[in-house]
Amino acid sequence: MRDRTVRRRARRLALGTTVVLALAGMNGPWLYRFGTERYHDYTINKPEYKAENGHWEIVEFPEEYRQDTIHAALLHTGKVLMVAGSGNNQENFDRKRFDTRIWDPVKGTVKKVPTPSDLFCTGHTQLAGGNLLIAGGTKRYEKLKGDVTKAGGLMIVHNENPDKPITLPAGTAFRGRANGKTFVSKDPVLVPRAEKVFDRTGRWLRNDPGIGRIYVEARKSGRRYETGTEDNYRVQGLTGADARNTYGIANKLGLDKKDFQGIRDAFEFDAVAERYIKVDPMKEARWYPTLTTLSDGRILSVSGLDDIGQLVPGKNEIFDPRTRRWTYTGKIRQFPTYPALFLMQNGRIFYSGSNAGYGPDDVGRAPGIWDVDSNAFTELPGLADPDLMETSGTVLLPPAQDERFLVIGGGGVGESERSTGRTRLIDLTADRPRFTEGPSLEKGTRYPQASVLPDDTVLVSGGSEDYRGRGDSDILQARLYHPDTNTFQRVADPQVGRNYHSGSILLPDGRVMFFGSDPLYGDRANTRPGVFEQRIEIYTPPYLYRDARPSLSGGPRTLARGASGTFASQHASAITKVRLIRPSASTHVTDVDQRSIALDFTAAEDSITVTVPKNRNLVPSGWYMLFVDDDQGTPSEARWVQVP
Repeated sequence: MRDRTVRRRARRLALGTTVVLALAGMNGPWLYRFGTERYHDYTINKPEYKAENGHWEIVEFPEEYRQDTIHAALLHTGKVLMVAGSGNNQENFDRKRFDTRIWDPVKGTVKKVPTPSDLFCTGHTQLAGGNLLIAGGTKRYEKLKGDVTKAGGLMIVHNENPDKPITLPAGTAFRGRANGKTFVSKDPVLVPRAEKVFDRTGRWLRNDPGIGRIYVEARKSGRRYETGTEDNYRVQGLTGADARNTYGIANKLGLDKKDFQGIRDAFEFDAVAERYIKVDPMKEARWYPTLTTLSDGRILSVSGLDDIGQLVPGKNEIFDPRTRRWTYTGKIRQFPTYPALFLMQNGRIFYSGSNAGYGPDDVGRAPGIWDVDSNAFTELPGLADPDLMETSGTVLLPPAQDERFLVIGGGGVGESERSTGRTRLIDLTADRPRFTEGPSLEKGTRYPQASVLPDDTVLVSGGSEDYRGRGDSDILQARLYHPDTNTFQRVADPQVGRNYHSGSILLPDGRVMFFGSDPLYGDRANTRPGVFEQRIEIYTPPYLYRDARPSLSGGPRTLARGASGTFASQHASAITKVRLIRPSASTHVTDVDQRSIALDFTAAEDSITVTVPKNRNLVPSGWYMLFVDDDQGTPSEARWVQVP
């Protein structure tokens, strides 16, 4: 009897063991992942890990305040301006649902701001008074070939009347003289009067017609409305002299892809009143332009797609903040969209070759130094992977006086799957500047985000290997670049992938904000549409996990170039560096505003006295964050000062 009982217990034990092992086999991967994730969370939250690698934290706004942030800029109030416009969303555009948010990273509050135009893919830069200049945006979304149902394209309108310009309203019909087909304008167009041309004796030779450009399309859908050759078009509704003097000329009007179209609108964003102020519109419509500060405080605007979807043909212009008016430079220099342009200490412009890419692959892509006044352009040699500069990032390394730039990653033209993990360095103070290779990233990286930190390192994070994160190729890695040793240091990994339409912003407390990401697909197999990343992620660098940070308080609110100012600090004897950092204005991983300027200083028992360099090109007028670093490399919180 006892033997049978023992055998029954053994069978039950064996059966139970088998069930447990079977369940463990079925759930082993899950149990492993669960255990691994728990251990990972435990590791990254250990104080010693944070002190070595930093830490990431996700911020999610309340649902009613979320948006598809395309652009962001730090305002001198300490708040962050986040601009979506239509957010690369056709439905938002059609409904004229344009968004802007103001986020206070200290209080955690979010505020909606009325947005006057579609500022999706605008350009922007910091102004001397503390406002942000914003120019360009979206007039019309692209249509891919196959989605275009009405034949259309560019109509060049001529006005041969030297006595007056003529305005043709939206809906104006143009009928081909040879093909007999009618096309209708989508927008109004102002055609200047003709210019009289005389010889040296004053004898009239001819009238050069005024030219206007307008997008037209057929009234009805179908291939039978396409045209294959150039034709002259009569303008319907005109009579008399206007009918004789005004006509259109167009090449092929077909069902090809229609690119995005830009707007001329320009605004100042008032950082204190937190509202848009309309200013004089640009001369040219621009979608994906770059705005860059010049030596006299005026703002240069270049590139972009125009109001008919073509690359602006090198017609650059300048905004004067005093008059709030735009004027042409008078010189032609063409770049692809969103070129990375930086003001040099000699007043010239450095073009790194980084760009967002719309435009011919053989026009205006070579890096070089540009004198805007004379239009002289000197190409710079030695660039590695020159055909993989689209969607690369460029940063002016600290301190700005050294005038060294780091170019990070990049990809092939258009929707290419090619990318590079190379970085390139160039020293513009050298007798013969040329690019040299820096340390490589682990993977080919498009859209890398880069932010200069107050301890003179550069945080490089995110990006993707393929175009817009295709194939689930987002790179969840972050590194600190050390300019003094030309090395990368791997730090804590971000939790959120960032690719197209992403950027990063240094905050006044020394943390870094990451925003955006517009993946093409939502899965590795590229079968589900991507979803725009609306979460913010904050990186807290290792220096904020040390025992204490130096204090900085008091002092003047204004520091002129060449002038000195005294600030209170209980840690004055330990301070080793003082930096002025220009606040970021980031878009498409391009941030031409950020620069970290080393200041000379002297320390007393409980204060420091700092001196601002005299060079206005090195220190453009505007608001700056003043940081001090102690002998442990720990920065203070920022004090805001204005350089007039």
